[in-house]
Parts: sequence; C-alpha cells; structure tokens
Amino acid sequence: MINWIIAIVAILIVVATIGNFIKKSKSGKSSCGCGCSNCSSADKCHADIDQMVDDLKKIK
Repeated sequence: MINWIIAIVAILIVVATIGNFIKKSKSGKSSCGCGCSNCSSADKCHADIDQMVDDLKKIK
C-alpha cells in the first residue's frame, strides 16, 4: 500500500513540474530560472522567426 502512495506522490510531483514548465513557456519566461542578459544561448531561445527563415534560405 505504501508503494502506491509513494508512486502517486511521485507522479503528482512530475505532473506539477511539467505543468509549471509549460506555464512558464507560454508566458514567455525563461525556463532555466535565470535572466537572459548574460546567457550565451539567449539568441537561440528568443530568436527572430523571420531571421531564422532567412538563414535557412541562405543555407539551401
């Protein structure tokens, strides 16, 4: 019986974590928890879609 309780609690924690990640993602907040000002990957997270399309066209 205790195994079921532990499994349910673990599943709830995972679901809550995924839900929090999705909520932050939809609101445009950083998923890593730090600001983007000193992040080396900031241009990857917040890239301009038009710029990405232009870059892809240049490659082809």
